[in-house]
Amino acid sequence: MWFWITMFICNLMIPLLMLGAGYMMDKHPPKKINGVYGYRTGRSMRNMETWNYAHHYCGKLWIKYGAVMLIPTIAVQLPFVKSSEDVIGIVAIVVIIVQTCALILPVFFTERALRKKFG
Repeated sequence: MWFWITMFICNLMIPLLMLGAGYMMDKHPPKKINGVYGYRTGRSMRNMETWNYAHHYCGKLWIKYGAVMLIPTIAVQLPFVKSSEDVIGIVAIVVIIVQTCALILPVFFTERALRKKFG
């Protein structure tokens, strides 16, 4: 049971991180363009307008994706409460792979939006 609880909590971290980081990116983006933190791509770092737009756009997507990922993350793991550690581990890996895709996918959409809006 402890292994399931640990995996459950670990698997909730990515959606919760997406919600928190998305909120911070959207509402409180870094004030200056920098290479240390924030949404740092060549296209987003061109000027302050692209910098702010990228943070706002990606932040909104991360909030949306993080909220959507919470429900399936919980629903997929609940049926495996009393399963063996091997089964719980495999389910956790699958969940993490899907969550990682949801974490990375907004970068492609943000870059496309930047290209469309700023050329």
